[in-house]
Amino acid sequence: MLDSRYFQEGVEELKMGLRKRSGGDELVAQVAQLSQSRKELILAADALKANRNAVSQEIAKLKAQAKSNPQAAQEADQKVLAMRAVGEEIKAMDEKLRLVEEQYQALTLRIPNLPHSSVPVGKSSDENFEVRRWGKPTELSFDPKSHVDLGEHLKIIDFERAGKMSGARFALYRGAGARLERALIQFMLDLHTSEHGYQEVIPPFMVSRDAMTGTGQLPKFEEDLFKTHVADRELFLIPTSEVPLTNMYREEIIEAGALPYYLTAYSPCFRSEAGSYGKDTRGLIRLHQFQKVELVKIVEPDQSYEELEKMVQNAEKVLQLLELPYRVLLLCSGDMGFSATKTYDLEVWLPSQNTYREISSCSNCEDFQARRAQIRYRPEPQAKPKLAHTLNGSGLAVGRTFVAILENCQDQNGNIRIPRVLHRYLEGAPGFTRRGDDLYILAQV
Repeated sequence: MLDSRYFQEGVEELKMGLRKRSGGDELVAQVAQLSQSRKELILAADALKANRNAVSQEIAKLKAQAKSNPQAAQEADQKVLAMRAVGEEIKAMDEKLRLVEEQYQALTLRIPNLPHSSVPVGKSSDENFEVRRWGKPTELSFDPKSHVDLGEHLKIIDFERAGKMSGARFALYRGAGARLERALIQFMLDLHTSEHGYQEVIPPFMVSRDAMTGTGQLPKFEEDLFKTHVADRELFLIPTSEVPLTNMYREEIIEAGALPYYLTAYSPCFRSEAGSYGKDTRGLIRLHQFQKVELVKIVEPDQSYEELEKMVQNAEKVLQLLELPYRVLLLCSGDMGFSATKTYDLEVWLPSQNTYREISSCSNCEDFQARRAQIRYRPEPQAKPKLAHTLNGSGLAVGRTFVAILENCQDQNGNIRIPRVLHRYLEGAPGFTRRGDDLYILAQV
């Protein structure tokens, strides 16, 4: 949620910022009008209430004089009748203010964050800016197989049986596939907690509407979420553990000197992919349920952009240790997520597609989420609380990392060489075979 000043004296600045995304002049005009109506109603109601309080004091004085002055009693009764009418007017005005307030809050929650000045202006992913590359795209001496063909041939992914249970866009990992996925999760968590300073958390995988609203998933993206109802209780399955990790400090004041907070968690993630009909329908790239290791930071405002660069480096380190070629993109204004003010994407090379695909997205949300969730901190002991800045990133999407290993580490027989950094998690496990210094998942002849 943006600072309310934008809807009062900063309307033109807000319109200019939103035009860098996909526009929103009409919505801004509506909110600005509601903001003005809200201000006028508050002033009018306050004036009526002040008048009522003043007249109430006059009535009290007149009633005190009533025993010795019959005219004072009559005047008091007249004022009481007049104030009843004022009371009804105040009641009607308060109800009107409540309705305006509801509309104002509903619309402001639908306005995205504004792009940072360093973000390139653009309408789509075609206008993202490539910052750097690491490693050379994998070149194979044969036609590379897709992760779908490799996984099914190795019998480590089973889409057919997953489909029997749950329908399209679900996957079943088995044997060495399940063990590799688990090893990737453990490797990522170990790296981020041991070397990058994050505290590991196991959060709830279902959260309230308030929690989803706090990080910006609601109300705009409700169609993309899975939710449950038990009796009168509503809970949402998390689309990412960014939601519970950020909401850990919802409606709290963090004491001076406690920040920054670095948090990481593994979780399954649940998304209906309502807006991606027909995209990546085969394979692990776009599922309703997938695994991810998330990174979240809560920091003081003057540190947030430095912390964003560090977060990107933390995610890059995972790919470097796995020896997977990738590139870093700075997203243009039109391709950023709703809550972000600046975002970097990491894209890993996939030989079967002969292109890079997203595997991590790291964003600074500044105080956008903190204002919605009321996450505040004290700059100094006893100081007035201020809004913190929140950041989030994938460290990494586990399923897509699995895909990248299968595709980049395949040989012409369909065997998969395991990156050396994972050996300690998989040595001696069923389904993995050592050949000299290398560890493989071998294709069955």
